Amino acid sequence: MKKYQVGVIGGTGMVGQRFVKLLENHPWFDLTVIAASARSAGKTYEEAVGKRWAMPTPMPENAKKMVVMSAEGDVAQIASMVDFVFSAVDMKKEEIQALEEEYAKHECPVVSNNSAHRMTPDVPMVIPEINPEHLAVIADQKKRLGSKRGFIAVKSNCSLQSYVPALHPLRAYGVRDVLVCTYQAISGSGKTFETWPEMVDNVIPYIGGEEEKSEQEPLKIWGKVENGIIVNADHPSITAQCIRVAVADGHMAAVFVRFDKKPELDEMKRIWASFQGRAQELQLPSAPKQFLHYFEASDRPQTRLDRDLEGGMAVSIGRLRPDTQYDYKFVCLSHNTLRGAAGGAVLLAELLCAEGYMDR
Repeated sequence: MKKYQVGVIGGTGMVGQRFVKLLENHPWFDLTVIAASARSAGKTYEEAVGKRWAMPTPMPENAKKMVVMSAEGDVAQIASMVDFVFSAVDMKKEEIQALEEEYAKHECPVVSNNSAHRMTPDVPMVIPEINPEHLAVIADQKKRLGSKRGFIAVKSNCSLQSYVPALHPLRAYGVRDVLVCTYQAISGSGKTFETWPEMVDNVIPYIGGEEEKSEQEPLKIWGKVENGIIVNADHPSITAQCIRVAVADGHMAAVFVRFDKKPELDEMKRIWASFQGRAQELQLPSAPKQFLHYFEASDRPQTRLDRDLEGGMAVSIGRLRPDTQYDYKFVCLSHNTLRGAAGGAVLLAELLCAEGYMDR
């Protein structure tokens, strides 16, 4: 695989920092540009981030002295310097939509962590193990944008990265109704306990917009490409409740599911253990060797013990048992800033490169 020159726009925030860390020794990607707001532009990355570095390991040496560019003001220059960019900008939805389309129209592909374009019908929202076929819509998106090479691809919301992968290989049994309660880490809001002391010893039963995303985005992921757009699936019916908990990293989900044809409990475990997707077939650098891990112990998965499984890119499942209202209930866990955010976007970029989309 050739080396790709990549940029991170929105590089000073928590997800942007995670991108910078993940690109430190990436075998395919060389970090060439870091861009952020106008107030950070012109500073070194070390100066721009200052005491806000939130990663558990030191800032990469190659990033420290990079001069931060303006994500909005230097679009043409950035596009000329890189093969594609990762987007983690913190702006209003309409501003993000316009900015990401501007990069695409400058023939610079965008792999976005943002929610702004997730429900745009011709923008693929891809979990590489689940719906890689949605990348086919990129050709139609390019026609709309008037671009030859530029396009936008997005990853889905972090809250559904734990339970949607667990449900996906069970769809052959007709997943009909899903109730999910997510227990989400504070890093999902870009915070640490130092910057959000109110979260210590606390639970907040509201996260703006999360429940709607958890209920709607899976239907796009399970949709299909028709006439140049992605048509959402009409089932299953999903209801979600999303809660912020006093955990640094890791989103947990309690899942209740009803099937058209109820599978056997042991068959579900076998399906999870054997499931592989396109990311595993291609042996992408960031892909977990085994995507779904089932724990037999009654007290697993646990956030502190299991969120970093396979570099934080695997999904942990446990406590599968019959339910009195639904067919089954179980618990899932994923790392929200790795599989759920920057890591998921890097894996998506790897898929795009492996399938030739970055070279067209």
